Amino acid sequence: MVEELVTAGVALASVGTVYVMSAARVVKQYERGVVFRLGRLRPTVREPGFTMIVPFVDRLQKVNMQIVTMPVPAQEGITRDNVTVRVDAVVYFKVTSAADAIVRVEDYRFAVSQMAQTSLRSIIGKSELDDLLANREKLNEGLELMIDSPAVEWGVTIDRVEIKDVSLPETMKRSMARQAEADRERRARVINADAELQASKKLAEAAQQMSEQPAALQLRLLQTVVAVAAEKNSTLVLPFPVELLRFLERAQQGAPPAPGALQPPHGAPQPQPQPQPQEIAESAPRQVPERES
Repeated sequence: MVEELVTAGVALASVGTVYVMSAARVVKQYERGVVFRLGRLRPTVREPGFTMIVPFVDRLQKVNMQIVTMPVPAQEGITRDNVTVRVDAVVYFKVTSAADAIVRVEDYRFAVSQMAQTSLRSIIGKSELDDLLANREKLNEGLELMIDSPAVEWGVTIDRVEIKDVSLPETMKRSMARQAEADRERRARVINADAELQASKKLAEAAQQMSEQPAALQLRLLQTVVAVAAEKNSTLVLPFPVELLRFLERAQQGAPPAPGALQPPHGAPQPQPQPQPQEIAESAPRQVPERES
């Protein structure tokens, strides 16, 4: 009798151990457990930690509540200004209602991926090329709203959407490069013309100031000569005004000999001044033409 009771106790303990092992479940911190009892959804969602279910009657399905990063495959489309582009993006979303994510949609990841691709193609068709290149923040907000509207019913919340890259055809890239180069050249010419205008005004003021003091022009000339002569590998050609040569010639003809200049010895013949061409012409005898008889 005792042996039968011991055997029954051991068997009961074994059955209890198997039951506990079959019913025991562990839900991680970033997960939530959805329980189906005989195919019906239980209203209580199992929180993280240790939990028990009825073996062979309940079925526990775990749902990840972390933020999911899902890349959107590159979509090719035509913009509103008839430019073919290829755009890819990335979607960040998370599950807010574990029960809705399991019951309302078959596969919420696949549903969000397809909705993101469709919305991205729609955004490409509604936007212009300049918006895709410059106003990405605005397009990201519009794309997020388009994906988030149906995803709310699935128990999913779109955290953010980012457009990663916009690929353009090579011909369009070359055209944009030429446009940018022409625009920069235009701005360079405008800046250069403005600089010339300012320089001409300053030169006009300098010329007016130098006209009052003629010596300033000579000083400016000497400064230019000094600046050019600093280069050892250059040949300097100095323009000399003809008026200055004439002034020196007249000063040499009318000026007395300097006190320290050498005088010819006493009794030596004095050098005769050279006759000028006009004096030679006047001293030459005139020939009188003979009259015909």
